[in-house]
Amino acid sequence: MTPASDRRHIIALIQEATTAGARLAAACATLGMSPRTLQRWKDPEGGIREDRRPSADRPTPANKLSDEERDRIVATYASPEFASLPPSQIVPRLADRDIYIGSESCICRVLRERGQNHRRGRARPAARCEPPASFKAKAPCQVWSWDITWLPGPIAGAFFYLYLIVDTFSRKIVGWEVHERETAEFAAQLLKRHIAREVFAIIRSCNARINQSQIAP
Repeated sequence: MTPASDRRHIIALIQEATTAGARLAAACATLGMSPRTLQRWKDPEGGIREDRRPSADRPTPANKLSDEERDRIVATYASPEFASLPPSQIVPRLADRDIYIGSESCICRVLRERGQNHRRGRARPAARCEPPASFKAKAPCQVWSWDITWLPGPIAGAFFYLYLIVDTFSRKIVGWEVHERETAEFAAQLLKRHIAREVFAIIRSCNARINQSQIAP
């Protein structure tokens, strides 16, 4: 909705542009409006028409809920029987008893107006899901990922289980084992064994570089 003062200013700008030789359609398009809107703003006497939408007389709908009907909806949905159920489940249950107090959308609107559409009964509030933890490796042996893969066995329904550890940075297979069962004990033993081996290999590699630097002239 454009106030009357803004309409006068826009009409003055368009008149100035058309007086200078611009076309009416181009001047209106520059301001983001159509010539038909400009005609609607002007009255036959040369004045400016006010926007009558805010003061328009809008009749009350014949099917508007009364205050008593709204109170009945709130009382029904606050009863112990329906306190923990959403409108999508309560409306069919009432319909089975030949009871109709409003549609689902109408009931949701009434509950929202009364501030009872957020959390009702024993329903838990919406929980915010935190993003999953992620790790970034900038060198080998900083982040490992492991998984258990099912391998088909000799007969249908029988499987072998591949325990595999991969270095995230270098994609090196740090260690692997195949077992007939899937247990946490096998995974823990595999991780402990290869963690100790990789740490020893890193220490030995560092010592080798130190010795070479001492021997070099």
